Amino acid sequence: MPKLKTNRSAAKRFKKTGSGKIKRAKQGSNHFTGKKASKSIRNLRKSTLVSDADLGRISKLLPY
Repeated sequence: MPKLKTNRSAAKRFKKTGSGKIKRAKQGSNHFTGKKASKSIRNLRKSTLVSDADLGRISKLLPY
C-alpha cells in the first residue's frame, strides 16, 4: 500500500499532542481586536483541543 500524503495546510494549523489529541489555535485574534476586551484577547493566545466532532476529519488529513 502506498504512503499517505499529509495535507500541508492542515499540518501548519494543527499539531498532535503526546496522547494523540489534536491541538489548534483559537480563532478571532487577527483583526477587529480593538473592540474586544483585553481579557478575551489574552485568552485567544492559548491553544485548545479540536472537538470530538471534527477529530475524525482532521486526523485523516494528518496521518503521521
